[in-house]
Amino acid sequence: MKDSVSSFGVEAIVTVDSKGQIVLPKGLRERAGFKPNEKICLISLEKEGRVCCIIMIKAESLGDAITETLTQLAQGLH
Repeated sequence: MKDSVSSFGVEAIVTVDSKGQIVLPKGLRERAGFKPNEKICLISLEKEGRVCCIIMIKAESLGDAITETLTQLAQGLH
């Protein structure tokens, strides 16, 4: 199994502009390895019928992320 998350925190506060767009800070893009024109998958989490969180995963890594999550869920069932 892959390494678990070692830390998390607030990276930045961004603004949604009049076109509905946001800019990810350069340092975060660099650390995440996001490249121009790369596909990013957005996954929303809901609480009480409203989106409360949005997770970003590189589209090329989506299969691995799903496999890891399902593996962890299956282990929890035992």
